[in-house]
Amino acid sequence: MQRPRITTWTIALTGLAMAAFAANSVLCRLALSQAAIDPATFTLVRLASGACVLCIILSLRRKAEQPAGSWPASVALFAYAAAFSFAYVSLPAGTGSLLLFGAVQTTMVGYGLVRGERLSALQSFGLTIAVAGLAALVAPGASAPSVMGACLMLTAGVAWGAYSLLGRGVADPISVTGGNFLRSVPIAICLFLCALSFGTHITAIGLACAILSGAVASGLGYTVWYAVLPGLTPAQGASVQLSVPVIAALAGALVLGEAISLRLSISSLAILGGIALVFGSQERAPSRSR
Repeated sequence: MQRPRITTWTIALTGLAMAAFAANSVLCRLALSQAAIDPATFTLVRLASGACVLCIILSLRRKAEQPAGSWPASVALFAYAAAFSFAYVSLPAGTGSLLLFGAVQTTMVGYGLVRGERLSALQSFGLTIAVAGLAALVAPGASAPSVMGACLMLTAGVAWGAYSLLGRGVADPISVTGGNFLRSVPIAICLFLCALSFGTHITAIGLACAILSGAVASGLGYTVWYAVLPGLTPAQGASVQLSVPVIAALAGALVLGEAISLRLSISSLAILGGIALVFGSQERAPSRSR
């Protein structure tokens, strides 16, 4: 099977998509660390603005169409977005992004194992390293992240992994994503109404961060990613996402003044390196059978 030809345009769009995904962590942490908005309101505004942008994109197509999607995927999307927002009340941007990414990939690989897929010795070694890196990152210690925040972000990762699995093989990912965002808004409204009894708040900065996260980093980010994905092999598409936690950590240090600790650095190498081994082995396997 001939591999897709990687062009300069593909590289540029891929980098833009990865920057957008990392921006979600930075924008959410920026808003919540400054108490500029509460997590429930951030979740609602993010999902609603993302739904608006995706529906506009669908309406601008040559053949306008109704958003697709499903309720199970929408519930998974909401669970991811809500846990993501509440986690960033206490987690640094880089740490949160790394936990999210590790949980997503571990969930998807774990699902494959449950379904009967088998890993090579090198892939098993990589998965073991990645899981050990996650364990080291959340282990008790002076530089350990908040336990509650870490649990919430791991939950967000599992939810996003489930969402990704539910969307495997769809013919029109933009339509499906738009429909799922649209369906998730009523669920987010229910969360917002429940949160009213505990007190909600919003400022101009918090509102701007939530809209940017939903409309630009999510809505436009997913659109760019799905446009560029056919130009990448499956392993390339998975491997390039290794850059997202790194970008988020660097942006968190530059924009938010967050420290990049030794624990985070070592855990990053273990998690990202281990996952790279898993997908790198998948990339080489077909070439030997040609």
